[in-house]
Amino acid sequence: MKHLKTLLILVLVAVLLLTAGCGVETVPVAETPAAEAPAEEAPVAEAPAEEPAAGPGSQVADASQMTTVEEVVEADMVPIYGVSLQDGVYQVTVDSSSSMFKITQCELTVENGQMTAVMHMGGTGYLKVFMGAGEEAAAAGEEDCIPFEAQPDGTHTFTVPVEALDMGIACAAYSKSKELWYDRTLVFRADSLPAEAFDPSLFVTAERLGLADGNYTVEVRLEGGSGKASVESPAKLRVENGMAWATIIWSSSNYDYMRLDDEQYLPLALEGGSTFEIPVAAFDRKVTYYADTTAMSTPHEIEYTLYFDSASITAE
Repeated sequence: MKHLKTLLILVLVAVLLLTAGCGVETVPVAETPAAEAPAEEAPVAEAPAEEPAAGPGSQVADASQMTTVEEVVEADMVPIYGVSLQDGVYQVTVDSSSSMFKITQCELTVENGQMTAVMHMGGTGYLKVFMGAGEEAAAAGEEDCIPFEAQPDGTHTFTVPVEALDMGIACAAYSKSKELWYDRTLVFRADSLPAEAFDPSLFVTAERLGLADGNYTVEVRLEGGSGKASVESPAKLRVENGMAWATIIWSSSNYDYMRLDDEQYLPLALEGGSTFEIPVAAFDRKVTYYADTTAMSTPHEIEYTLYFDSASITAE
């Protein structure tokens, strides 16, 4: 009975403590924090209704996709248009601003003042060309492009209009492997044409300069070859019956003839440098001459240009 009373008292005390808190501070159990939601959820980016079409520039190779661009337009070049040439078909040299777009041979056709050229390529890497910039080509229709013509040896040719000689002409070429337009600059060189291709009234000659028969000197500039050869300047100039002849003395004694068009000229002397007397086809423009050297294992004809400056002519 005594134990029962004690148990009842303990139960009563426990009930009073639970209801009153018993003044004891309860320690909350730490919760594992849940991942915090953002204050505001970022909106999901919407896909455009339609992907914009690629602009023309995306079809054109940029500078990083091109080989070194060479400068082919020379500072002293003056454009020569078809009206200044005689009708005919001529072999012409074409300089390209890229070694990847190499013209191995070219025929120039002149007819009624208009010029076209058949460019023979070294391979089959290009499918079409456009006479203009790459961005224009990318925006142009197929009818405005010039397709290749396959040759029996498998190489490609392109027949293109030529606005002028000795002038930079923009030409975009479409690469078969890269499927991109590449910008090129072409120069159809007037100095590679024979003298008979030009209207005679274009030439500055001794007769047009009013030079009397006699002896003179003239400054002459040589270009071409490996750049190692040179000629003496000023050169002696002889005028007879309105025709000018220049004495060309080379820095080498290994030249056994010179040639202008189809006419060969033999040396007057070899000691102290091969010496020739050759006709001056024109003053104040580059004229192509060929000189045959025996310095190699076999004789080799080398193409040069000579420029005779009429302003430097001095009577002896």
